[in-house]
Amino acid sequence: MTTPPRNKIPRPTVKRLSLYLRELETRTELEQQTISSKQLGHALGLTDAQVRKDLAYFGQFGHPGIGYQVSELTGRLRQILRTDRTWNTAIVGAGRVGSALMAYERFHHKGFEIVAVFDSDPAVIGREIAGHRVRPMTDLPDLVKQRDIMLGIVTVPADAAQAVADALIDAGVPGILNFAPVRLEVRDAVSIASVDFSVSLEQLAFQVSLGLTGSLDDERE
Repeated sequence: MTTPPRNKIPRPTVKRLSLYLRELETRTELEQQTISSKQLGHALGLTDAQVRKDLAYFGQFGHPGIGYQVSELTGRLRQILRTDRTWNTAIVGAGRVGSALMAYERFHHKGFEIVAVFDSDPAVIGREIAGHRVRPMTDLPDLVKQRDIMLGIVTVPADAAQAVADALIDAGVPGILNFAPVRLEVRDAVSIASVDFSVSLEQLAFQVSLGLTGSLDDERE
């Protein structure tokens, strides 16, 4: 079977791959050796057919009469999602959100290494937070090159986010995770993902108000 180009894989499928990987890592901690598509789907509120369809985009994974080997499928999903390598990452914004992310140990376990932290506030620059020294924005271009930074996490106020994104892009960072509650304009060659807590809470409030159940993350395609 020929794997389709990555830009042809449906976004909901890619999102579910991360959910599958998270569940498989949990099963690994429980020392479970094998798992069926039905078990994997049930744990995530999906059908076994959906699981098989998603994985079929990338080849044949299961074994007749056994299902999936947990360790094998975990490794393959890490390869597909490119988390089998280390991604050097910078955080811009050493406030509360940025500081919380610096202390989040699972970043390292997932292959994301925070190698630099930047801020423009003189009161913060030079401080050490969770083992990271906060550097001025003027150091950003050189450190991006020196430390091969591929991902930038934006945790600044909305009115500063676009300038920060521009600085990351100008320095050559190809991927941005945006925590600021504003839409960023980026070039076609740059990938961007946004995390907006207020939007998620609004969607959750709407679902609760209607008495709806199920996951807001349950996208199917």
